[in-house]
Amino acid sequence: MKTSLGLVLAFCLAGLQFIAIIVIVLSSYLTSERVLLDHARELLKDVGTNTIAHSLGFLEPAQGAAELAARLAENRIVASENRQLLEQLLFQQLQITPQFAGVFYGDQEGNFVYVMRSDGPGPFRSKIIAQNGTTRTTELIWRGNDYSIAESRPDPDDTFDPRLRPWYQLAQKESVAVWTDPYIFFSSQTPGITIAAPVFEADGQLQGVVGVDIEISAISDFLANLTIGDNGVALIINRNGDVIAHPKPELLKAANADGTFRFAEIGEIEDPIARYAFGELFTSDFVSAEVETYTEFEYNEADFVSTIMPVISSELPWTIAVYAPEDDFIGTITKNRSRDIWIAALVALVTGIVGLLLANYINRPVRAFAVRAALVSQGEMDASEPLPKTYKELERANETLTREILQRKKSEQEYGQTFNLSSRGMIQVDPNTGNFLRVNDTFAAIMGYTLEELYSMSVADLSHPEDPIIFADFASNSVKGGGSSREKRYLRKDGQTIWVSVNAIMIRNNDGVPLHAVATIDDVTQRKTSQAQIDKLNRDLSHLARGELLGQMAAGLAHELNQPLTAITQNADTALWSAKQSPEQDEDLIQILKELDQQAHRAADIIKALREFAKKGEEWKAPFDLTELLDQSLKLVRAEVTEHAVTIDVQLNDLPLVYGIRVQIAQVLVNLLRNAIEAITESKEGKRQIIVTGNVDDGFVEISVEDTGPGVDPSLELFTQFETTKRSGMGLGLSICRSIIEAGGGRMWHAKSSNNGARFHFTVPRAL
Repeated sequence: MKTSLGLVLAFCLAGLQFIAIIVIVLSSYLTSERVLLDHARELLKDVGTNTIAHSLGFLEPAQGAAELAARLAENRIVASENRQLLEQLLFQQLQITPQFAGVFYGDQEGNFVYVMRSDGPGPFRSKIIAQNGTTRTTELIWRGNDYSIAESRPDPDDTFDPRLRPWYQLAQKESVAVWTDPYIFFSSQTPGITIAAPVFEADGQLQGVVGVDIEISAISDFLANLTIGDNGVALIINRNGDVIAHPKPELLKAANADGTFRFAEIGEIEDPIARYAFGELFTSDFVSAEVETYTEFEYNEADFVSTIMPVISSELPWTIAVYAPEDDFIGTITKNRSRDIWIAALVALVTGIVGLLLANYINRPVRAFAVRAALVSQGEMDASEPLPKTYKELERANETLTREILQRKKSEQEYGQTFNLSSRGMIQVDPNTGNFLRVNDTFAAIMGYTLEELYSMSVADLSHPEDPIIFADFASNSVKGGGSSREKRYLRKDGQTIWVSVNAIMIRNNDGVPLHAVATIDDVTQRKTSQAQIDKLNRDLSHLARGELLGQMAAGLAHELNQPLTAITQNADTALWSAKQSPEQDEDLIQILKELDQQAHRAADIIKALREFAKKGEEWKAPFDLTELLDQSLKLVRAEVTEHAVTIDVQLNDLPLVYGIRVQIAQVLVNLLRNAIEAITESKEGKRQIIVTGNVDDGFVEISVEDTGPGVDPSLELFTQFETTKRSGMGLGLSICRSIIEAGGGRMWHAKSSNNGARFHFTVPRAL
């Protein structure tokens, strides 16, 4: 569809104004956006810095606990056996420091004193383990704020040993105060951390380890009270990837298989945005940020900003991570941007309407000129009529265009008459789609369609599926100017296949681009049919002549071979008589001579049958044992079987006598066996086996010869004279075999084998 000049002018004017306004709006937006994002980065950094300061201030009292351990060591209080005094000292330390969850001391003998906060029956609970040789006692004491005993009882099932705890072993190894990784306290199921310090004797020997448990839930409460935009979140990640503080403390715990709890890792915490933003940074053990890292990312089609702070210290390898939606900082200017864009669109619309009115005024003479040119082209207006008021440039263009229109109409009229009145079928085809652009009545009559039906079809719809579509490659640039002439098959509307002669040329423009193809179509079905009949008659005559020649050759060969076979028979009989008269008879020699005599007589019978067959006289038939005949036939192919390493498996039931010409049935058996051997020889892989089976079927005996060769080519017409796949074959073997079997009253056929080879069957009538 062509666009009018007025619309083009209006849209160009409105579009230019719209683009100019959008550029100004976006420039202002991007500048403001960057300033606010930089401010957001500083805000996230300040949040991280404040969180680090708060965490250090919260854990600072633990340093006092370490100093307590030093004072205890200097005053020899923990070295004494007065565990009540030690318990009281730890009790007082726990009372004055609300951040402490518990204070404890364990020594090298396994003694342990632990004072912790409790939910009842008293606010404090002491656990005292006394180890005296092999005797061990554990006592649990609940005390009030005034150190009075609320309840006391032993715990004989307790097996706790401080020397086996990680904090004890780490302090013993490092010989200085050490921090453990945060973990979930077993008793209170709250997150916490432990600081442990070794206590040494005067001679430097380790006396024990004193430690402090500190709950860090207050850090999560601090993070929850932070204001980071409207929806920002700050969290603390340990060096091993555990999330140890989060505004939602319920997300911190993850259950172990044994029912205990641990910190959730950053890759599994139920905060999908934090998992997406920071999960990949903590994929290996003990990962921590070295420098402040600021990033911008997108999650679920929303934009976010994030900051990861460096680790707090070597003793506390914690990383502060903060994220917040960008809309918390730039949402307002984003809304303003949308408003400004709508304003720009409204301004563009108004200016577009004004431009459309202006363009319509400018375009009015041009439109009048275009209407006049169309009317002249369609023959509805005389070209000599005066021009409407227009521009000078259009007046000169009109004169030239009018001459071209008149010349084109004359050419089209002459071409149309030739096309429609032609006695040959003519078509005009789109080179890109193959659709019919124009057809004449002659072509419609050839194909049996109406003109309306053909205009909705293409060349491919008429072409025979097995023939190429000539217009498919005819439109390629490799074909310059010339034409194409060929014969192919088309399908008529009634489904009949016809042969047509197609002579086509491609019409191109000055740039060589195909415009359309024009072709003449002639129905040559009758000529093709006559030629096919003549070719078939020539083949039949040739086959008949070859068959007659073969008959003459067979008669001559039978006559010539009969005399040497007679001599062989007589000599074999004489040699057999001499061998039997010898005083020392050689049984092997006698057996060989007997077989030689039998085969010579059999050859004579074959020659005799061949002579009778060549004379086309009446053959003689008699009952005979088919099992015995098969055994003799196998001996004839023994040399081929041995040479090609083929095995023959004979599976014959108790077969009755059959009625027919014995020598001809032997010829069929030998031919099928040799065909099977040759087929197996062509196959390079698989089993090399022939299976011969025999069964009784009503009044016939059915014989099957199956091989493991490559099978029969589906395109080959079996049992047809002169059809063969052998390089030196004549294609007569199977044809003659079927003729022999059918002449004897049986039938012969081929079936596909289960092992992809060939399987031939034939039947012979039973003897009455």
